Amino acid sequence: MFRFALLCCCCLFFISCKNDIATSEASEETTKNNDTLTTVEAIAYKNGYEHWDSVARIQFTFNVDRGENHFERTWTWHPKKNTVMLQSANDTIQYNRSQLDSTSIKADQAFINDKYWLLAPFNLMWDEGTSFTEKKNVVAPISKDTLNQLTVTYSNEGGYTPGDAYDFFYSDDFIVREWIFRKGNDSVPTMATTWEDYETFNSIKIAKMHTDSTGTFKLYFSDISVQ
Repeated sequence: MFRFALLCCCCLFFISCKNDIATSEASEETTKNNDTLTTVEAIAYKNGYEHWDSVARIQFTFNVDRGENHFERTWTWHPKKNTVMLQSANDTIQYNRSQLDSTSIKADQAFINDKYWLLAPFNLMWDEGTSFTEKKNVVAPISKDTLNQLTVTYSNEGGYTPGDAYDFFYSDDFIVREWIFRKGNDSVPTMATTWEDYETFNSIKIAKMHTDSTGTFKLYFSDISVQ
């Protein structure tokens, strides 16, 4: 599907790519009191959503280690201009997301996948065609800790791979600790990983490391810059 070698055998396996709205509707007047926010809003604001409007440029390297195999690609994204540049071992591609062609749409599929991992709490706010359900005090899939669960289900229309579902497991402080991806809203998890090694970049909080229960799969971010 993608022309990136590892993507064909890896990325489509562990997560679907979502179309998104790359604009924020955050308002200075929006309260950050958790008592007045929905769970979706509280998770997004806990990760710095109120600062998104001031972000002009994000650069990050998306890394995947599966056993001894390593894959990476670097993105430079100007959300206000809607422009993206991909740098990988095989390609350097620059494009505007409002003007996709047969070449750039393949890169954009990879970009949406990688950005979803990077900024999933914000995508909860951005993405259209979603529905949410919540549960309190559930057992997390990897740590077995007691956490809260927010499930987002995408509609069967729109996006690159519609109909998928994600179970976000978050602590009482609204920080995501683990998640499950379920392709096509299947009842059986496609993949579960941790959310850990949080670091704040220019007021945007990002989980830099995601691992599965075996520790043989690691998805992580390096060379992160938020301006």
